Amino acid sequence: MKFLLVPLAALAIALPAQAQFKSPEDAVKYRKSAFTLMGSHFGRLAAMAQGKVPFDAKLAAENADVLAVVVKLPYSTFGEETATVANSEAKPEVWKEMPAFKAAAEKLQGEVAKLQVAAKTGDLAQLKAAVGQTFQSCKACHDKFKEK
Repeated sequence: MKFLLVPLAALAIALPAQAQFKSPEDAVKYRKSAFTLMGSHFGRLAAMAQGKVPFDAKLAAENADVLAVVVKLPYSTFGEETATVANSEAKPEVWKEMPAFKAAAEKLQGEVAKLQVAAKTGDLAQLKAAVGQTFQSCKACHDKFKEK
């Protein structure tokens, strides 16, 4: 029975990202929700790294774990059909430069993986460094691919 749990858990995580949306607007809504979750959990880690809230190693690890899952969700929603959805906040460069956009998404996912490892150490200095690297990856993508 235990051998079924891992594949089922992986399927549960993967299904939302591969969901077929009823409309391009639904895909954008899902995408925005995923980015909101990313921002929320990253923001909690950044607040600890910046000393705005007390460092809590357990909470840092928990938020990093959630972020590591959520960071994979929005990128499958950038289909060509969403390019003209109003208020999507995505610049046309997403579709004009899709390989660069995908590379930026992969870089962010790699930085979040490093952040997750750093958070699990319980070492605030390691968390601070990883938060800084992750922030730079977020910012680079926003600067190039997100409307202000």
